[in-house]
Amino acid sequence: MSSLPSLRLLSVHAHPDDEASKGASTVARYQEEGARSVLVCCTGGEAGDILNPAMDRPEVIENLKAVRAEELAASAKIIGYDEVVMLGYRDSGMTDSEDNARPEAFANAPLEESVGRLVAIIRRERPQVIITYPDERKGYNHPDHLMVHDITLPAFEAAGDPEQYPEAGEPWQPSKLYFTVWSRARMEALHAKFIELGLESPYDEWWFKKRESRDHLITTQIDIGPWWEVRGEALRAHATQIDPASSFWFGLPDEHARTVHPYDEYVLVQSKLGEIKQGIYEDDLFAGLRNIEGN
Repeated sequence: MSSLPSLRLLSVHAHPDDEASKGASTVARYQEEGARSVLVCCTGGEAGDILNPAMDRPEVIENLKAVRAEELAASAKIIGYDEVVMLGYRDSGMTDSEDNARPEAFANAPLEESVGRLVAIIRRERPQVIITYPDERKGYNHPDHLMVHDITLPAFEAAGDPEQYPEAGEPWQPSKLYFTVWSRARMEALHAKFIELGLESPYDEWWFKKRESRDHLITTQIDIGPWWEVRGEALRAHATQIDPASSFWFGLPDEHARTVHPYDEYVLVQSKLGEIKQGIYEDDLFAGLRNIEGN
């Protein structure tokens, strides 16, 4: 194991494009530092809507899974992931949809099985840091996002327990587990800049009155200023899912957008390094882990 890079990061996402919209610039930053970064994508995105009118064509619709796989590969290369691992499930679609009822859908996978698949990846890659989703049952409650949350938390603990999933490889205990979040502060800053520039803001009252703020839970703020462009480039690689004319993603001119809130933010929810504090106190996902023997 001595040949492994000293810093290792594992991100767990639901669909192709989630890796671009959540934490892409963070991963690019650590990749530049020499960290090994691995993406686990749990589904193929087969049930996704085509949101870019230019891609709403029969040949794309008929081959959406393959197209989205190509988009994912392009995005991962832009971000700098060393490897993309598909967990092997089908996109579940939204609750009560036809896709959601399919037995091979991620949302219908036996929890023990899906946790075991992730445990095997964790034990092989031996990450110190894992990034996943918060419980979105009161927010964007897509069944696949809920499953990502529901399997990553037990997998984080099970990976280090030799009595669980003994067939999945030599035990490895990750040190830190983070939730990725879009902060209210970020949304408010973007909204204010749209108004200041006389542009129509895509942030309606849902973002500020109906969407629960998690800002009080944020522990970690990563400066991604030098890597800010990575997110936009990775998003554009997902041509079926991201409309390049979208005001939500690209409505602010780059020279303004890059300065408004040049941070990715996270909530540290599990740590084997000691007590988790309240409020933002970290500027590094690998805080407390650098130069530790055995990593």
